[in-house]
Amino acid sequence: MRISENTKGLVLAMASSAFIGSSFILKKKGLKRAGATGARAGVGGYTYLLEPLWWAGMVTMIIGEIANFVAYIYAPAVLVTPLGALSIIISAVLAHFLLKERLQKMGVVGCLSCIVGSVIIVIHAPQERTPDSVQEIWDLATQPAFLVYVAATISLVLALMLYFEPRYGHVNILVYLGICSLMGSLTVMSIKAIGIAIRLTLEGVSQALDTFNAALVSPVYYAMFTTLTIVASAIMFKDWLGQDASTIVSELCGFITVLSGTIILHSTREQPPVSTQGSVAWYIGDSMKGIEEHLITISNSHYTEE
Repeated sequence: MRISENTKGLVLAMASSAFIGSSFILKKKGLKRAGATGARAGVGGYTYLLEPLWWAGMVTMIIGEIANFVAYIYAPAVLVTPLGALSIIISAVLAHFLLKERLQKMGVVGCLSCIVGSVIIVIHAPQERTPDSVQEIWDLATQPAFLVYVAATISLVLALMLYFEPRYGHVNILVYLGICSLMGSLTVMSIKAIGIAIRLTLEGVSQALDTFNAALVSPVYYAMFTTLTIVASAIMFKDWLGQDASTIVSELCGFITVLSGTIILHSTREQPPVSTQGSVAWYIGDSMKGIEEHLITISNSHYTEE
């Protein structure tokens, strides 16, 4: 029986999530060990480079990213990208046992929501329409709508890097994650295009994790990166072309369910005690109100009065 392209992409995406979810825990343990013996990475330290656990996390992440790269060759971004939520579930479960970050009852509800949302997305995901030639890939990449998206994305990234990062990079999580998510959406499209081109040929035709709490980084990054990637893919590859309105609504409901589960999962995870000595407390701005006000402790070495 011939395995469909979407099935191949699905299996690879799930394997990728398993590796990437594990890598978060390994790197976090490595960073914590390094921080206990020297300067933290968030304040410019490099002791984490001597930690075997951090390197094990990096190798695991690379394996996961390779699987993710191949998954994009076979399946549309609207299927592969949201399945990244599975890595968050794996990360949360492993954190419960290895990092002693207690997974509460509502966290289990969050995990179940992620799984239900992922199933909905998989069921209603469109079949991949693979370009037949490198010329067709080029035509898709040079569409006026996609070029406008690229220009807008690069402009926002430059603004975040040159203006916002020096002033607010260490006190507002949206700066670093905005840069990663915006560039990530373009990177995914580039990787997908390159992967398809390689496939046709063969056929003959960034330390936000150390500065901010992992419980906040994961859901915000997942939401931003997934949304921007789906938008970029819809503009370039027209993933939803030919689907009826009910199917598209079902996919959006699945994505919202996964996002809701991600937020529930991380907002209910046990937070480490916050020390008030030698630190400044900051609240994430209005963008996170209504979900939970997350308290973030930033070292005095990062605080500069304007």
